[in-house]
Amino acid sequence: MPSALASAPPAATAAAPAVPHSVTPVGRPVVPPTVPQVGRPVAPPVVPPIVAKVAAPVETVEVIEEAPTSPEQKKSWLARLKTGLSKTSSGLTTLFVGARIDDALFEELESALLMADAGVVATQHLLDALKKRVKAERLTEAGQVRTALRALMIDLLKPLQKALVLGRHQPVVMMIAGVNGAGKTTTIGKLAKHLQAHDQSVLLAAGDTFRAAAREQLAIWGERNKVTVISQESGDPAAVAFDAVHSALARKIDVVMIDTAGRLPTQLHLMDELKKVKRVIAKAMPSAPHEILLVIDGNTGQNALTQVKAFDDAIGLTGLVVTKLDGTAKGGVLAAIVTSRPIPVYFIGVGEKIEDLQPFNAEEFVDALLG
Repeated sequence: MPSALASAPPAATAAAPAVPHSVTPVGRPVVPPTVPQVGRPVAPPVVPPIVAKVAAPVETVEVIEEAPTSPEQKKSWLARLKTGLSKTSSGLTTLFVGARIDDALFEELESALLMADAGVVATQHLLDALKKRVKAERLTEAGQVRTALRALMIDLLKPLQKALVLGRHQPVVMMIAGVNGAGKTTTIGKLAKHLQAHDQSVLLAAGDTFRAAAREQLAIWGERNKVTVISQESGDPAAVAFDAVHSALARKIDVVMIDTAGRLPTQLHLMDELKKVKRVIAKAMPSAPHEILLVIDGNTGQNALTQVKAFDDAIGLTGLVVTKLDGTAKGGVLAAIVTSRPIPVYFIGVGEKIEDLQPFNAEEFVDALLG
């Protein structure tokens, strides 16, 4: 299944891990000398895998962008994504059926994009660019205009497509935030499975100390993935995060994911607490947190953009995970996000199964939107 992860061993002296299918080589591979033995054939030299070198402090980083996927698996994923975005695609695809290229078509397209929660800025950008292309290339058929719109939408959303990079620190500390009901805890469990598939050791921290069900849910995911979960029945969420980071440092864990209590951006006292958790994590490990992810419900439309702005202002987001695209989601909100806060969308989810959480791919997403 696709993955958008990057990982690396923490120390330069450690043995280089097996390299996944997509690795960006930098530097030269070191060939260890082979010593011939009398009476035995000389074995060919063993060439270690090529890894990408990064600036000081010296680290090795392997970039994993997409895992081999069978045609059946890819077809299944695209079908589920298309079904999830059907509410948006139905309004866009019917526009180009036997349509004439005139002002009426552009007006209908404008309405469809706004109804899909693309926002005024993104909608106007797409319309202006599409009109220019239609005129410059002298497009006369509806199919040609649809193809031009597809290319423009891919270009618009491409900045959101980015790999989740791991391996720059040990552990990589990820802080997960979101409002209640966005699927935050479930997403953490799925991400843990993705990381384990790429030989990353994982530790979870149940930082949602307000809701007992959240701790229990995370504990279930921990048992399912055979991952340790640091939790307290009551207490300070920041203390749980601090203990988790210290525990990961002692155990040499690769990734720590810290769950936080769901909250609304308007609950200022809870947003202040989120800032406190971030500060305390930095006391446990000065460079942390390395990733601050916001999980947003794909069904919330323009409210998702409001959440992105509020959480980014409060704690500085590094990435997004868009869930629940299997319902009545309006996928146009990603266009609104890219024109307002172009924060990478690391993963999108279309269901409850682990394989239903996949890396965001702009081209696949637009194809699902346009049917």
